[in-house]
Amino acid sequence: MKLYYVSTNKHSNGDHEVHTSDCSLLPNFVNRKYLGHFASCKEAVLEAKDSYPQSNGCKICTDDCHTA
Repeated sequence: MKLYYVSTNKHSNGDHEVHTSDCSLLPNFVNRKYLGHFASCKEAVLEAKDSYPQSNGCKICTDDCHTA
């Protein structure tokens, strides 16, 4: 299981990206929200959508959940 966060800042397309705790693109602590430990990025993105309906996986650390 991995530890996941969602960016509180949205990208220009409106997405809030979900990252693992070891991602090189993980926002600093004031610009991210803790999601929890999950077995897959799909679970983490679903959790993020509770706060940010337009959430998406990071292309680097959660590529399986990244949509264009």
